[in-house]
Amino acid sequence: MNENPAALIPELALVAGAVLGLLLGSWLPRHRQWLVRVLAGTACVVGLVATVIAMRTAPETVFGDSFAVDTATNAARFIVLAATLLTLCLSIDTVDSHHRETEFYALVQLGALGTIMLVGALDLLLLVAAYLLASLPLYALAGFGKDAPGTEAALKYYLMGVLFGVLMLAGTTVLYGTGGATDYATLARTLPDTSRAAVAIGVLAVLAGLLFKIGGVPAHFWVPDVTDGATTPVAAFVTTVPKIGGLAAAYRLVVEALPAVSLDWPLLIAILATASMTLGNLAAFFQENVRRLLAYSTISQVGYVLMAVAVATRSSLALPALLFYLAAYTVTNLGAFAVVAELPDARRLADYRGLARRHPGLAAVLVVCLLGLVGTPPTAVFLGKLVVFTATINGDLAWLAVVAVINTVASLFYYLRWIAPALFTAPDREHDTLVPAGRFAALGAYTAGTASLALGLAGGLVLPLGAGPLLP
Repeated sequence: MNENPAALIPELALVAGAVLGLLLGSWLPRHRQWLVRVLAGTACVVGLVATVIAMRTAPETVFGDSFAVDTATNAARFIVLAATLLTLCLSIDTVDSHHRETEFYALVQLGALGTIMLVGALDLLLLVAAYLLASLPLYALAGFGKDAPGTEAALKYYLMGVLFGVLMLAGTTVLYGTGGATDYATLARTLPDTSRAAVAIGVLAVLAGLLFKIGGVPAHFWVPDVTDGATTPVAAFVTTVPKIGGLAAAYRLVVEALPAVSLDWPLLIAILATASMTLGNLAAFFQENVRRLLAYSTISQVGYVLMAVAVATRSSLALPALLFYLAAYTVTNLGAFAVVAELPDARRLADYRGLARRHPGLAAVLVVCLLGLVGTPPTAVFLGKLVVFTATINGDLAWLAVVAVINTVASLFYYLRWIAPALFTAPDREHDTLVPAGRFAALGAYTAGTASLALGLAGGLVLPLGAGPLLP
């Protein structure tokens, strides 16, 4: 077996940060739990440095060719670790000196680890194990507040996760029984000569599990409840980071295991993309709760990214489009949630009246992130959508690109419903809901908003980094 632990330094750093953090936190007094946060941040920084070094080496597979260290894995590592750092930053005002602060940081790191493992998995069994690792910590995080909304959200999240996890495991069993193996390389050779019906059932069941991770239709029902019921840092993490792993894992599955299968899986994924972007937009139109609006926004964003998966084997732009869009979406979505975290009393759109007069910096970040989610230049999501739409047209799915353009224009309506009172309405003097929570969530907001603009302006330099090979 080609064991090479040095190839997994980012993953090992997260494991070490979580385990050592739990040990350290069990001995530290509550007012010094911040040391565990420093340890978690250090683990992310070590992982980022190791990822940058790995990007300069040739792609390889490790541990029995079950895990790939290539362009997609390294890009996902970088995005996930950066997103985890941002989440740690915007969570300080919420969990600082909390009696379960240590557990929070450990769960975030384990969830990030599971997400990265999803991306690199080259075996269905490892994919299922990564699914569990990327799910169980998040169930606990959803109920971290131990209040009624959080408990309900955690229960719904857990029950749906179990359902789709069982479906995923059943699909793995069917594909193993049909193809005689669980590794992608063997399945790519054996599945084309087996029963189409059995392969279709297995692929649908495995994709169902990945749809749950990304919050795509029809596995999206947990998204608004968890986003509204969990604490804001958890909602930001859960609606952002798992999507990176699930979407990249779906891309790798169709490219590595299904390229020669006589199923029209591009049409299936195109239909799922259409359903996700359309339903997400329609449900967000008249939302008054800002968290639920962002929840349905994330569902619609899944539809746009799935377009790159639909043309994975048809366009050379698919992989760089997917990776760049994931990076753009991550910083932009986290920026919007950071503003929400900084203003915890502002739960509804009307509560943001006069934000530009009270906190012009936060208002600027909110405008950049919300218009960025629409796809307005020069933000990163604009370039991401442009490349995804181009890849979709090149992949002979022009109708899907037309649907996406229509949905993009329609989404402007509900984002403007949030921006308008923030910019053009006087503050409410009687009911002041724009009281900042602290300085760290604001720091996360400014960082994410700046990153969204910088990534959009530097897209010409970043995009080619995602064009490397998946495997050696």
